Amino acid sequence: MKHLIPLFVIAAFPAAASEDIADQYPGSILYAKPVEFIPGVFSATGATAPPTYENAGHNNNLSFIVTDEGVAVINGGASYELAAALHSEIKAVTAQPVVLVINENGQGHAMLGNSYWAEQNVEIVAHVEASAEFEEYGAQSLRSAQNTVKERAEKTTVVLPTKTFEDSYTITLGGIDIEARYLGPAHSPGDIVVWLPQKSLVISGDLAFHERMLPVFPHTMTAEWIETWDNAFEALGATYVIPGHGHPTNMDQVRRYTRDYLVYLRDKIGAHLEDGGDLAEAYYVDQSPYAHLDTFEELATKNAGRVYEQMEFE
Repeated sequence: MKHLIPLFVIAAFPAAASEDIADQYPGSILYAKPVEFIPGVFSATGATAPPTYENAGHNNNLSFIVTDEGVAVINGGASYELAAALHSEIKAVTAQPVVLVINENGQGHAMLGNSYWAEQNVEIVAHVEASAEFEEYGAQSLRSAQNTVKERAEKTTVVLPTKTFEDSYTITLGGIDIEARYLGPAHSPGDIVVWLPQKSLVISGDLAFHERMLPVFPHTMTAEWIETWDNAFEALGATYVIPGHGHPTNMDQVRRYTRDYLVYLRDKIGAHLEDGGDLAEAYYVDQSPYAHLDTFEELATKNAGRVYEQMEFE
């Protein structure tokens, strides 16, 4: 267990963020090589930056759980080739076959790689809302990926999950309980977490961010996200967290950069509204405590505007 301490400590600091590094693993299409965070649980940390040709669209975390009865993969990946590259890394670690893929939500970087896993005859599981989201917008996600990563998306097609659930999906592999849970509204439709109770580890998907600023989408209801966090996510009592974006870490860090950021921004926008401020001014409310996060320049003003539009009618 001694090797866990450096990884755990290093992962907790924003200095580990990598927005300015185009590719950390030149030998693979993956942005970074998978690392064993705790025994049996690996994660290939994506770039804390928007998808680019250089990072091959790998800007979220692709994780896998190795057991004596097979491997469970968390996230299909942003393309056929990314999924294939992750599979190659898995084969280098274990002879156990991949028996399950869980999509953390309906975004392209979680589901476009399903096209590879379907060829391997692997069960692909997602929340019913995430599946519906990808069914509606998957073609759009694919076009966006093709425009960004070009030939690296050539084999990628839109493939829906083979199994969906509403509240939870649980499987036990090699004595390890793997629980996919829908905790409530969060970042995007059908966001789920994967909870490993025996390991006190949660793979949070986009319910939690680390090292980069989270984006508030037009459909992201920030008040409900905070409520889901406070009422359900904290209740897990996780010791270890693999977030949707950023290096594996702990609850204190993801709380700081997700829940606390949402509360902070809503407080700033709320005060702005009370003072009679308009939308044009709302874009520039003070977010300086979070200016060190990757993607701050791309997202801070957009987030403020969208939270203003939400809170104006709350």
